[in-house]
Amino acid sequence: MHIFITGANGFVGSHLKEYLNNLYSEYVLFTPSSKELDLANEEAVDSYILSNKIDIIIHLANKGGDRTSVNMKNITEYNLRIFFNIAKHEKNVKKIISFGSGAEYGKHKPIVDAKEEDYIDTQPLDEYGFYKSITSKYIEKSEKVIQLRIFGAYGEYENYRFKFISNAIVKNLLELPIIINKNVYFDYIYINDLLKMIDWIIHNKTKEKIYNVTTGTKIDLLSLVNLVNETSEFKSEIRVINDGLNNEYTSNNQRIIDEIGNFNFTSHKDAIIKMREYFRYNLKNIDKDIIINDPYLKEINKMWEEKK
Repeated sequence: MHIFITGANGFVGSHLKEYLNNLYSEYVLFTPSSKELDLANEEAVDSYILSNKIDIIIHLANKGGDRTSVNMKNITEYNLRIFFNIAKHEKNVKKIISFGSGAEYGKHKPIVDAKEEDYIDTQPLDEYGFYKSITSKYIEKSEKVIQLRIFGAYGEYENYRFKFISNAIVKNLLELPIIINKNVYFDYIYINDLLKMIDWIIHNKTKEKIYNVTTGTKIDLLSLVNLVNETSEFKSEIRVINDGLNNEYTSNNQRIIDEIGNFNFTSHKDAIIKMREYFRYNLKNIDKDIIINDPYLKEINKMWEEKK
């Protein structure tokens, strides 16, 4: 089987390459970098997919959606352009797996136990959520494209500079305080569990077009930080800047669980233990100055504000 993975050098993509190579050595993976293939170039994408006789496309590449992109502009056109350059090839492949986001529900308001169809109730005010919402509306009417909505995936390899759980683990390893702007409930899924869901989608015929690939269970940031302390001999000081709770960001995952069947999720504690060992081993390569200065902390509120 020939599998083309866009965004293969990103967090999920790098894990997925490793996972598929380990389990399915007979598969041929095509994982070009952005320098090797410009996904915004329609002719280049056409040529790449057809010449390599791609069977399945896993589309992970996009811009935006995290703390590094709060000031990024004009991401809607770029992301839609590369999405449609990929989606047009559903007639030429067996399946296309695209990735959505909880941002499709509109992060300017609480998102609580959201079901897949609930996204049509509100138009997201931010560019990233709006772009993802458009792709879902297209995918619902497609034949071979599936949308997997991620609310919050975490694990080894992620950017510890601004990803909350990794950032908290690294701060604890450096014996620094852990600072939370404002507590909030999320629906986080450990990367190994997400990979198993993707694996199932690759190899099975699905009944629906859109799935929340989540645990379906909420956990707040304070609880996660307490787990970081619980799994460490050093207990970091925990500071919360603003009282109360920010807008909840949680989902209902019953749709995918009904199709997969029994699914054993990794506990957040076990995941944090695994991540701690990874970051401990790589601690000498950590950018300690940026961890201490925490430049993204002051930007985090912008991710929850309405678009002006």
